[in-house]
Amino acid sequence: MSTYVIRYGAMRLIGVLTARNGGTYERGAQVIIRTARGLEVGEVLAPAGEADDSAPGEGDNHGNANQAVPDNGNSSSLPGGQILRQMTSEDANELAHLDSRSAEEFEICQKHIDHLELAMQLVDVEHLFGGERIIVYYLADGRVDFRQLVRSLAAEFQTRIEMRQIGVRDEAKLLADFGDCGQPVCCKSHLVEMPPVSMKMAKLQKATLDPTKISGRCGRLKCCLRYEYSTYQSLQHELPPINSEILTRQGRAKVLCQEILAQQLLVQLEDNRRLLIGADEVLSVFRKSGKGKANS
Repeated sequence: MSTYVIRYGAMRLIGVLTARNGGTYERGAQVIIRTARGLEVGEVLAPAGEADDSAPGEGDNHGNANQAVPDNGNSSSLPGGQILRQMTSEDANELAHLDSRSAEEFEICQKHIDHLELAMQLVDVEHLFGGERIIVYYLADGRVDFRQLVRSLAAEFQTRIEMRQIGVRDEAKLLADFGDCGQPVCCKSHLVEMPPVSMKMAKLQKATLDPTKISGRCGRLKCCLRYEYSTYQSLQHELPPINSEILTRQGRAKVLCQEILAQQLLVQLEDNRRLLIGADEVLSVFRKSGKGKANS
């Protein structure tokens, strides 16, 4: 039985789906699929046996907004479903028709939100290909009583309405296009899990701490600060810590600064000279004890 990793939906969800009647599909093929949400359009990423596995990802404040790509072939935790067929020209025309109505559906939702004076910001409206439901993505500081809104929208669109509260990172995933690097934003192209990013990561990599330069389209710290963080941590572990005392070929010295990628140290010798030395020039590392004696 053929199974494939499929990306689908406005939130670029990932699932492992079974091909009906054992059909085969090429990477990048547009297919019609049936998921727990309904009939949808998806993109084939890879045969399931070639994928990597990990547990489903957590969204920004709302873990049900994202799913992670599987690794090591263990895909049991990912959403399932069935691939019905490759997209036809008729399917493409229907999809184009739905896309042409998206702006109108957004305006209708916004009109009802304004009429009910709800404390929420409408982000996007997703109309499933099969028409089983319309998913409304919104931002809000707290809980919103949208029961009347759901009734109004259900009467307007004559289909099931699903409300989905998301965070600012998910908003960028829905709406952003290109990052400062000139490439499509990671969360919309390949990054389907959005783990937390901290200022500690920026400091370790000696990135500028100017928020305007290390913040992404979502206004939060850039996800790419995580990409090399583990490498920096590993390389830093190989260096003597700052303020430690070391023995070099030039004599005893104190570590003032680390150049992690270059594997170099800025040190101050006992005669107050400062030198930039390689990590391989460190003969021994001393740590001061509570009595002031140095122990190697």
